[in-house]
Amino acid sequence: MKIVVLAGGLSTERTVSLVTGTAVCRALRERGHRAILVDLFLGRETLPPDPETLFDAPDGLCLPAKIEVTAPDLKAVRALRADQSPARFGPNVLKLCALADMVFLGLHGQDGEDGRVQATLDLFGIPYTGASYLASGLAMDKALTKRLMDAAGIRTPKWRLVNFEESDIPALIRELKLPCVIKTTSGGSSLGVYLPETREALEEALRDVLRFGSEILVEERIYGRDLSVGVLGDRYLPPVEMIPNSKYFDYEAKYQQGGSTEVCPAEIPESAAREAGEMALALHRALGLEVYSRADFILDSKNVPWCLETNSLPGLTPASLVPKEAAAVGMSYGELCEEIVRQSTHLRRRK
Repeated sequence: MKIVVLAGGLSTERTVSLVTGTAVCRALRERGHRAILVDLFLGRETLPPDPETLFDAPDGLCLPAKIEVTAPDLKAVRALRADQSPARFGPNVLKLCALADMVFLGLHGQDGEDGRVQATLDLFGIPYTGASYLASGLAMDKALTKRLMDAAGIRTPKWRLVNFEESDIPALIRELKLPCVIKTTSGGSSLGVYLPETREALEEALRDVLRFGSEILVEERIYGRDLSVGVLGDRYLPPVEMIPNSKYFDYEAKYQQGGSTEVCPAEIPESAAREAGEMALALHRALGLEVYSRADFILDSKNVPWCLETNSLPGLTPASLVPKEAAAVGMSYGELCEEIVRQSTHLRRRK
């Protein structure tokens, strides 16, 4: 198949996406597909007379990509675009996607997980991997996901939605219960997540989170072990436990070598693993997600799982969790990528 692996974009998870896209592109090429990597935001300024020849380009147009300790400088990324257009789709991106048999979405964050890219591809009749635009948008919004969890009876920490300005911070410092979790409603990769335990830390979190937006989720803090459960098709995968080598499982712990230790299958009671898996699958279905997803949990001191959120396009970097969970059931990285393409192709043809 001719496959465009769409990655990069202009979200805070840009570099994570590029690493995912590069790994996926190379894995698909090793399995005989004519796959190429295309940056959603930068695109390709020029095309050869016959653009289809790009699908035979050496190494699928992949470039060196690695995840830095800090999130990318998006202002610097914008400066790289020759036409300086604010459009999310870069030059010739849609033209190349239209030539492909399938677009593999290697995107993360607001570019890809909020449904806008899927909606655009739908308008052009271009098939893509994973969930629809509507399900993606629902899953990206943590507050909407919380409402659906409550409606579906999926155990989740108590929460409230807060819209605020800087002038509201003194009142919030007095009002909010500690310890708590402060989250942006549409962030990812632990960016825009704060775990204040003191009033001073709470004030610092509220002032800093405003750079991501004025709408936040305030969640009851559950102490315990970090778990993640992937869903592939109509089944859940074995849970993986993330043990950070620093105090918290943050952006650096997730993606830097040595930042954390992942144990898969997680060494937890079978009953807890089964309950977390059933909750992940129930949330996948409640949101209308398709093909694959990943739900995150806290397992408390009584081995009770609490569902935090879900990801409609979970990372597929070499350090990501879903590939580790797939490996635990005997599925190689290349087989996982192939299965995502296979299920997505069947889904689009059926529709």
